[in-house]
Amino acid sequence: MPKPRIAVIIGSTRKARFADKPAQWLMGKIKDHAELDFELVDLRDFDLPFFDEAASNLWVPSSDPRAVAWQDKLAQFDGYLFIVAEYNRSITGALKNALDQAYKEWNRKPMAALAYGSLGGARALEHLRNSAVELQMVPLRNAVHIGGGDFFKVWTGGQDAPISEIEDHLQGSLDAMLEELVWWTRATKAAREG
Repeated sequence: MPKPRIAVIIGSTRKARFADKPAQWLMGKIKDHAELDFELVDLRDFDLPFFDEAASNLWVPSSDPRAVAWQDKLAQFDGYLFIVAEYNRSITGALKNALDQAYKEWNRKPMAALAYGSLGGARALEHLRNSAVELQMVPLRNAVHIGGGDFFKVWTGGQDAPISEIEDHLQGSLDAMLEELVWWTRATKAAREG
């Protein structure tokens, strides 16, 4: 039986983004996960327009082929793990737009996160969790946060150290998040298929 599939969604599209560094670290840690398959999904690859449909695709099929391609991609997964940048105490505009471009594809699936920023991306992740509830996802309690001195140590605008130098601060959170993600992925997948 194939393992459930989880999209690791990079939520920033800026040329100067930091997201690639934690995304690559994370993908290295989860590449051989025993119970889940992970695929990196970069918002840069989808050229999404600003949401301008008649309604959510729950009610009316989307007309823009770029939005439909995004929805088709999301539908392939059993859960989502977001790489969350904190911009002005919230998620990026690109990520909010990507959330709005789909609806039914998000439903009844878990969402996990690796968040970063001076306060560990906590405020952005709180906003993402609120949106996830409306999109009928299951936001996980546990998350990985890169913040404070750790963030400035590895941030490309700071010391630019490799994330391996703070890995011991992140591993416990990563383990807890992945354990929870496995449980909720199994539970929601079984419920959707039943």
